[in-house]
Amino acid sequence: MTMIPKVFHFVFGLKPQTEPFHLSHYMAIASCIEVNRPERVYFHYEHLPYGEWWDRIKDSLVLHPIQQDESMAAYDYKDPSLEQYRYAHLSDISRLEMLLEYGGVYADIDTMFVRPIPEELYRHPCVMGHEKVDLNVSAAREAGGSLCNALIMAEPGSRFIQYWLDSIMQEFDGSWSAHSTFLPYRLSRSFPELVHVEPESSFFHLDWSREGIRRLFHQQVELPENVYSLHLWSHLWWNKERNDFTYFHAGRLTPHFIAHGSSTYSALGRPFLPQDEVYARSVYQREIWRNRVENLALFFRRIQRAWHD
Repeated sequence: MTMIPKVFHFVFGLKPQTEPFHLSHYMAIASCIEVNRPERVYFHYEHLPYGEWWDRIKDSLVLHPIQQDESMAAYDYKDPSLEQYRYAHLSDISRLEMLLEYGGVYADIDTMFVRPIPEELYRHPCVMGHEKVDLNVSAAREAGGSLCNALIMAEPGSRFIQYWLDSIMQEFDGSWSAHSTFLPYRLSRSFPELVHVEPESSFFHLDWSREGIRRLFHQQVELPENVYSLHLWSHLWWNKERNDFTYFHAGRLTPHFIAHGSSTYSALGRPFLPQDEVYARSVYQREIWRNRVENLALFFRRIQRAWHD
C-alpha cells in the first residue's frame, strides 16, 4: 500500500530575486519530471523567479505562494555572518510544513535526479538518507550521525515530521546542521518505526567534500545502480569568491558545459537540455580558456588574502 503520494515539492524565492532563475534550478525540476513522472510538482515561493529558464519550466509546475515562519524570520543571530543564510533556515521549516500538509517528496533546488525513486520507498511513512559526517566537528560527534534534509519523503500528517517540527526551534542555534540534519538523526534513533533511513548512496553518493565536488563537476564517474539522485551542495561553490572547495561556480554551469563537458553532472544533465537550441562545441572551448584565466586570477587573489591575513 502506497503511503507517500508521488507529488514533488521545491521551495524557492524566500528572499527577493535579483538574478534570473539559474540553469541548474531548471535542471533540478526537469530531471525530477522526466525521471520520476510525478503526479504534480509544487513550486512553493515567496518571490517568483524570472528569466529564460524559469519561462521554460514554469508551466509544468503548481505555483504555491507561502509566508515566512514568524519565529525563524524574527530570530536574532548571535553571529551576524550567519544572517545571509536566513532564507535557507526559513526553507528548513517550510519544507516540513508542506510535507506535513500534502505529503510527497521534497527536494532541494540543487538536486539532479538520476533514476526513479523505487516504488517500495513510497510505502514508508517517512524516508530520509544518511550523509557524510565531519567527525572533526564536536557537534557532529555529539550527534553521532546526520540525515540530510535535502531530500525528504513523507506521508501526509507524518508523525516523524510533526515531532521534528515540534522540536526544531528548541534545537535551532543559527548553525547549518543542528536543527536540520542532526536533530532528525536523533529522532530516527528514538522513533525508528516512523522513518526509513536509506544509505548515503541513495541520495548523496557524491558528498560535500572537495573530492565529492571534484567528482561531480571536474570528473566523470560511473554511479552505482542504487543512486537515485545527487545533491549539488551549491552553497559551497555558488559564489566564485568562495573557492576553498573548488574554482567551479554558478557562472560556469552553462548549457555548453552540460552539452560538451566531461563531468558527471554534464553526462547526467545532457538528456534534459532543451532540444530547440544548438550548443556549439566552439563556445564551450572558449569557456574553457576563460575559466583557465579566471583560475589564475582567483589563485593569486587567494594568495594575496593569505599574505595579508
